[in-house]
Amino acid sequence: MQARGPLMIEHRLIEKMIALIKDALARIQMEGAVDPLFVDAAVDFVRTYADRTHHGKEEDILFHGLKEKKMSAEDRRMMDELIEEHVFGRTTVKSLVAANTRYRNGDQTALADIADCLATLVEFYPKHIEKEDKVFFPASRAYFTEAEDRTLLAAFEAFDRNMIHEKYEAVVRELSS
Repeated sequence: MQARGPLMIEHRLIEKMIALIKDALARIQMEGAVDPLFVDAAVDFVRTYADRTHHGKEEDILFHGLKEKKMSAEDRRMMDELIEEHVFGRTTVKSLVAANTRYRNGDQTALADIADCLATLVEFYPKHIEKEDKVFFPASRAYFTEAEDRTLLAAFEAFDRNMIHEKYEAVVRELSS
């Protein structure tokens, strides 16, 4: 498997979660309410899996390796754009958390903010994924030798092994405070 393989497989799971978020958004529009626990689960998924795990591998391993390569101006621009999009996703999730907190505390106006954030994620992720799968990943593959690609794949696997520990160390820290 090429190094981009696990990233593309992760995209398929992210797409499934985005479909669930889209369904929840439709329920908000029909029922005028949201389950704050679903929002919590969506936030946890996006923060832990899509951002920290998936984007973490992209930024900390793939993009880091590419920064050492003589990339075309177009590919470098695309990589910078993807990094900016990752930041945009984080900002959207932060706004979603704030809106969900307000909603839990009885602020009904927060429902519109929750819906806006969910709609933003539903619109954002498919375009972002398509850009990576169809444009950036194939282009970036050309910058690595077969041996370097195998090294990236091994680094992705090591990164994943550490994620469960990082996640639950954070849970214990949060519960302890």
